[in-house]
Amino acid sequence: MTQPAAKDGQGQEDLAAIAKGGRTNLLGFFMRLAARIPFLFIAGRAPGYGAAALGVFASALVLIELTAMLCTLGEKRGLAQRLSESDEHPANLIADGSLVALVASCVAALAFWLFPAPLFPGGHYTWIDRLMVLAIPPLALTEIWLAALAYRFDVAATVRARAIVEPWTISIVAGVMALVAPQSGLAVAYLASVYAAAIAAFIPFLRAYGLPLNWQPSLRNMGKLTWRSLPIATADAIEWGTRRLDIFILGLFAAPSAVGVYYVAQQIASLPQKLKTSFEPILGPVITRNLKTRDYAAIGRQVRQVGFWILAAQLGIAMALGIPGEGVMGLIGPQFVGGTGALAFLLAAEAVAATAVVSEAALIYVARIRNLVVSVLTVVLQALVTVGGILLVQELGYNELFQAAAAALGLAIALGFASLVKSRILAGILDEAVNNWRWALVWAVVPAGLVGWAATRFLPEWAELALGIPAILAVYFGVLWRRAFGPEDRVLFQKSSARSAA
Repeated sequence: MTQPAAKDGQGQEDLAAIAKGGRTNLLGFFMRLAARIPFLFIAGRAPGYGAAALGVFASALVLIELTAMLCTLGEKRGLAQRLSESDEHPANLIADGSLVALVASCVAALAFWLFPAPLFPGGHYTWIDRLMVLAIPPLALTEIWLAALAYRFDVAATVRARAIVEPWTISIVAGVMALVAPQSGLAVAYLASVYAAAIAAFIPFLRAYGLPLNWQPSLRNMGKLTWRSLPIATADAIEWGTRRLDIFILGLFAAPSAVGVYYVAQQIASLPQKLKTSFEPILGPVITRNLKTRDYAAIGRQVRQVGFWILAAQLGIAMALGIPGEGVMGLIGPQFVGGTGALAFLLAAEAVAATAVVSEAALIYVARIRNLVVSVLTVVLQALVTVGGILLVQELGYNELFQAAAAALGLAIALGFASLVKSRILAGILDEAVNNWRWALVWAVVPAGLVGWAATRFLPEWAELALGIPAILAVYFGVLWRRAFGPEDRVLFQKSSARSAA
């Protein structure tokens, strides 16, 4: 076989692997959404919960999950590169990272237990709420175990842990606690879901990698790992933090009830946000292998392809959830309808972020420092725009729900900036175009938007949701399939066997 033919064959295998992983994970996130709806319904309507309780819960969640992400030290994405470059026993490499993450997360949990004020800006919490810090170690370790499984193309483990075990546990326990002790029910439900997901991730990880062989902790190795991982860890934390900084800032200016409404909007908008992570676990290992052979053209094709898949899906789901937004938010409770504006901006933010997401998947390996600088500038821009928007809304005399919309707009502007800059940097390094926009998307957006407008204009609210949402999705994806999808795009929907990673 000639070298170009071999590269083309490898490229098709890589694309099939990415599509298979994305398809599996995408199904999982639809399942996650279905499982999250009962939790949001219970948390929004059950006696003892409501918008204010959700606000306190969401404020604590911001720092807990951000801290856990920092404590992974970039292993969620950096682990793929370490496994592909080293000849050491894989279980030993993962043990090094896991030990560092465990130590860091335990120290962080102890610090927040002793000084809980940052977790609860309003000062309203119980001693059980303080126990939420116990989620930091399992959160960090779960990310590492799932990243290790994804390196071997086992995305089903992520689906089980994140889309089945975790959301259904939090929904069931929240329902039980609403009857027993609602004042701390959300905290208990969250802890139960985190530990259940950790167990669901650890069992397949242990089966796949086994125990370390002749492994001993080494301070020198852990120090080198920490130093090398800092740029990726910081970029990971900042990228994740841009999706939570808005809640943190809003919590400083608005009442817990407004934060609770915003949190619900964010959870509903999380389906398009999760589409990017449907491909991340597989895209990382594929990129690292192509970097070893310096096949930059293949990386450019993969970034463009995955970016288009993410953007196309995000636009459709954003319209389906955003056009009948009042009805969607009203499902959780009448007091949440005022968050419709925030929901619309959050859905738009995830659509404009698609290019930044796939560009960063490659930049963390080829331009770590530049990627980190842009990430820092992005979060600074978000903070400035969000605070400025909230203060402007206050000055104009609008209520706190308008402040929530301003926070969502700040996120959209910041993510748009990140997409523009990161895609240009990656295109310059690869000498390949990475733009994921196709004008054919307009053919799908316009008729789907008209169907959505008609549904909200002429149908009662229950029919908007029961009939309108499926109709929007059917028209959008039907036109997309006929007018925008080529042969390579349709690989996403074709069952094929991808080669397993060693």
